[in-house]
Amino acid sequence: MAVRTGVHAVLETLRAGRPLSRVIIARGTSGPRIQQVIDLCRELHVPVRFEPREALDRMTGATTHQGVIGVGAAHKYAGLEDVMPGARCLVVLDGVEDPHNLGAIVRTAHAAGASAVVIPERRAVGLTETVAKAAAGALEHLPVARVGNVNQALETLKQNGFWIYGLDERGEEDYDRIDYASPAVFVLGGEGRGLHQLVKKRCDFLIRIPMAGPISSLNVSVAAGVVLFEWRRRQATSTR
Repeated sequence: MAVRTGVHAVLETLRAGRPLSRVIIARGTSGPRIQQVIDLCRELHVPVRFEPREALDRMTGATTHQGVIGVGAAHKYAGLEDVMPGARCLVVLDGVEDPHNLGAIVRTAHAAGASAVVIPERRAVGLTETVAKAAAGALEHLPVARVGNVNQALETLKQNGFWIYGLDERGEEDYDRIDYASPAVFVLGGEGRGLHQLVKKRCDFLIRIPMAGPISSLNVSVAAGVVLFEWRRRQATSTR
């Protein structure tokens, strides 16, 4: 994990367009240059965290940080507004925390023909080196957008004509029997707990993958592959 320390270093990293997963500012730190950092982070969709100065001291050791640290990311993020135009299919992840799962989903989404993957800023894994390795090169071709709030992002997508399909083990429709409208958004929940209740409420349809045995659900990256390639099969059939 590459760490940039100091106001100047963080500003130049942002201006150069190098990917940062987040910028951390010590609580109580202020001034015109700090505001520059905050404003540029907002413009570039880089999350800003305010933490105790002791936390920054621990991250940097003996290095003087001036109350500002930039934490590097494996790849640059897109914004939601960047990936919506022309998209036929987007994948929204509601809190996937395992980097191997995120990397596998990015790889699968690219292979299935999705336009982008959308992830939240908080309580979810970002674009780490482990994610990049698991994606096996797909991050070079498929944008990953990061949003502050998944519920708000889904509302924005609906307002722009997208149909929202949430994958849930208690869904009312089988994934291979429903007709998919276009453009489509597939929403998958985090490991173990699935979709949040508020996210479910914003879905137009809740779909399920029928299971033959007593286990009620698949690993999220496997489930993504099942549903996305069914969507791809439908697309290929409709163009024949």
